[in-house]
Parts: sequence; C-alpha cells; structure tokens
Amino acid sequence: MSVRHIDSKTFSAMLLTGAHHLSNNANTIDALNVFPVPDGDTGTNMNLTITAGAKAVQETGSEEVGQIASAFAKGLLMGARGNSGVILSQLFRGFGKALEGKSDLTAGQLANALDAGTKTAYKAVMKPVEGTILTVAKDAAAAAVEKSRTEADPVELFRYVVEAAKQSLSRTPDLLPVLKEVGVVDSGGQGLVTIYEGFLASLTGEELPEAVQHGSMDNLVSAEHHKQAQDFLDTADITFGYCTEFMVKIEADKLQEHPFDEQTYREELNERGDSLLVVADEDVVKVHIHTEFPGDVMTYSQQYGSLINMKIENMREQHAAIVGKKETAKERMQHSIVTVAMGGGVKALFESLGANVVISGGQTMNPSTQDIADAIKEANADAVYILPNNKNITMAAEQAAEMADTNAFVIPTKTIPQGMRALLAYDETQAADRNTAAMKDAMTQVKSGQVTHAVRDTTIEGVSIKEGQYIAILEGKIISAASDAEEALELLLRKMVDEEDELITVIRGEDASASSERLEVLIEEEFPDAELEIHDGDQPVYMYLVAVE
Repeated sequence: MSVRHIDSKTFSAMLLTGAHHLSNNANTIDALNVFPVPDGDTGTNMNLTITAGAKAVQETGSEEVGQIASAFAKGLLMGARGNSGVILSQLFRGFGKALEGKSDLTAGQLANALDAGTKTAYKAVMKPVEGTILTVAKDAAAAAVEKSRTEADPVELFRYVVEAAKQSLSRTPDLLPVLKEVGVVDSGGQGLVTIYEGFLASLTGEELPEAVQHGSMDNLVSAEHHKQAQDFLDTADITFGYCTEFMVKIEADKLQEHPFDEQTYREELNERGDSLLVVADEDVVKVHIHTEFPGDVMTYSQQYGSLINMKIENMREQHAAIVGKKETAKERMQHSIVTVAMGGGVKALFESLGANVVISGGQTMNPSTQDIADAIKEANADAVYILPNNKNITMAAEQAAEMADTNAFVIPTKTIPQGMRALLAYDETQAADRNTAAMKDAMTQVKSGQVTHAVRDTTIEGVSIKEGQYIAILEGKIISAASDAEEALELLLRKMVDEEDELITVIRGEDASASSERLEVLIEEEFPDAELEIHDGDQPVYMYLVAVE
C-alpha cells in the first residue's frame, strides 16, 4: 500500500531505530578505522552523538515532525563527539531546519531535508574531503531529490536513498586511496548507511539488517568582552575607549524598512571600532565591540530591533586603575586555558604549564560539545583558549566556542606535544588576538610522535603490521612496526630527530615497560647532543608520546 506522508509517531520511531541500529554496530564501525590503533573512534563517536539526539526525541513530547526534527538536531549538536559526530550533527541540523513548521513528512519534503542537511554539513567543514561521510550524504541526497520528481511515497523514496548511500559507500575507496590500500570503506560513511538502514527498517516494518561486516569492501555496503587593558600599554594608546556589549532583539516590523544582512551589518560596525564580534540567529543578534562612540553603534543597530542586555565599560579608566595599583583578586579571570588530556601525569603536566581546566578525554573518549562548553563556563574568563590536542576533537571544540557566552578561541592542536608547545607560547600580558596567533604559530614548531600497539593485521603506507606489534607514528603517519615498544620508540626517534633538534621530551604511558633510566641510556647514546626530558604521563593507549624541537 502506498504511503503519502510520514506522521510524527512514525518519524520519531524512525529516528530512534536509526540510533539503535548504529549503537548495535558501533564496534564494527570502529574496526573500519584506517589506523589500527585501539582508539574508540568513528563508531563510538557517532553512537554517543546520536544517542544524545535520541534522548532529546524521547523527551520532546511533540506531535509535529518539525519540532521532533529540531529536538533531534539540538540533541546531536550538544552531544557531538569527534569529527564524525560533529558532521553528523550538522547533517541533521540542516535536515531539521528544512522541516521547521512541518506537521508530517512527504517524499518531496524528505528529499529537500536530506539535501539541506548535506549543504549545512559541507559548510561546516573547512576543507571537505571526498570519499567520506560527506560524499555518502551528498550522493544519497542527490538521489532523493531526483527520485522525488516521480516518487510520492516517502517510504519507497527512502528505500532508494539507502541503496544510493550503499553504492556511494562502495565507491569511497576509489576517492581515498588509503581506503583501497587497507581494504575498507569509509567508516563515517558506513555509520551513515547504518543509520539510514535503521530508518528504512522502521518505516517498512522489516527486520533490522544484521551487523555490518568489516575487513573486506565486498562485505560492506554570544560574547563577552576581551581583556580590556594590558599592563604594557599606555592609557593614551587606547584608540577605542569603550567596551560595548548589547543584543538586538530582531523585530519584524523594523525589518520591513531595514532588511538585516549579517555580513553587511558586520562590515558597517567594523568601521566604527575594533575587537568586533557579531553572532546572529533568527531572533537575536549579539554584539561586542570596542568603540569610541558606543551610542552611535547602538543607535545604528536599533533600526533592526530593540536593544537588550546592554553594557558599556570605560577601558581607559580600567587601564589607569590596573597600572596605578595591583589589581585585587577577582573571581572572574581575564584569560583562561581549557585543554584536553588523558592520564593523571599528562593532566598535571598541562596544569604546571598554565592550563586552568583540563578535560579528561582523548583517543579512547572524545569529549562532547557539551563537555567542552561546560569547561568554558568553568574557566570563567573574558577570553578562553581551547586546546583539543586531537584532530577528532577540534570540530566539537569549535562548536562549543561558537555557543559560548564569552570570547572563546580554538587553538587547533592535534597532539599532546602541540598542546604543550602552544602553552609555552601563552603570555597572560598579551591581548587575545596576539596570544591566539602566538600559540597557533608555536604548535607548528614541534614534531609529534607516538608508540602504541596494533589491534589487527593490516598493511598501510607500505608498512606491514601484525596484531600485537608496536607501531611508531610520526605526525599522524605510521612509519614502522616492531616486536617491542622500546624498539618502536628507537625507530621513531631515528626518524624524528635531526642535527638541528635540541630537545627531546618523552612521556611514558601507563603501559610503558622501560624505566626512565633505561630510556635515558637508550636516547643519550643515540642522540648525545639533544637535551632529554622524561615525564610519567600515565596515559592509556600510547606507551610513549614524543616531542622533538
């Protein structure tokens, strides 16, 4: 029997079944990760993300498809973990936006929502890579739009979508050579296909597909102000003297005469001051600016709506007070640093370097957007710098920074050594923009290496690896495999260290077998001209973390 629309009850069940099916396959999707390291990655992250979305659906109580989709998207956004989770949240953010106000769901609306989700996700990624979850989403959405021209049954349409997603997934190795080399399809793409399979099974009443197989492609189908004054400045050097903050509550009748364009508005305000931050959504525009004439800025802004939450501070008076006497201790800080680390020793190391809040997380557990947002609040500062120390956490950090009610800056550190080096460049006397630039520059001046163990047999980038061997990783690339961790460490160092390097830092993990004394002998015999530092990090997964500079 042909179906003309999907009602809210059916839609909710569809979302929950997709989440359930992904949860059942999370471990298998993890096994598709190209690198054979024991890090709960794509499947785990997508599962934790969609579980948050499913919880939001269960709590909404709405009988409208649009409201349910919005709740699902919000839950995904707040629970997003890792790149795969963040991209998934953006797919359904666009999906939900397209369904706003819809009481039920037709085939055409479903196709348009899938297409809108894809466009939102692509915009969220700075440098989209084809052969990933993005490609699978794009191909499935394109197929849906094309099919919707002749198919009015949303269930049959989605059957076509799932088939298109599977075909796209099977092509991912042709787009990413490393996938073909290892013999797998893209793990994020597989996760999306798994979700879509769950959606379809719910719509048709059919049994959920069995767990996907891995190992062979044939088996896989608002903002608060910056630091107002710096001790090194002369009060007379302050060009724009008033830190001005306010919100514009958009009013429809005013927009009829003065249509609001965020980019045009931002460019206009930029001519009236510096340190500008504008964050806008459908109802409210949040503004922070340093300006000499705050009244002019707010008068200009009133053409779009009414002003709320206004605050103006005289930075010249504040600066004079700071340089005239020691500033008394305040609960709120001017600068604060949030970083991510796993292991008590690594946490203590970051704290010794100046980190104010250390989130427990890393390769085995990526913190969610909400975790990082909570840490930003805990940091309680006018400017918060976030060091993710893992490429899979960066997008969640960026989402948390965008949501923050203070100025939050992501320093895109990919490794613990990069995070340490960035912290060494931090200077509390400098303005936020200078600190951000200095830390981003510093993180590029260190080489990062890791030693861990392989969880399966594979061959990647010409390196043959057996399960249980120890693998050396340099700047994210596997360079060698060895029978014991110390041999892998030695091979790693020989590749990392050159004549110009002056400092080698080794952080021992919880499973490191070699004593500090043994490591000293090993390294000093090979690299006598370099200074050596050894720390006990107690980190899981990696027996050794290495920084060379």
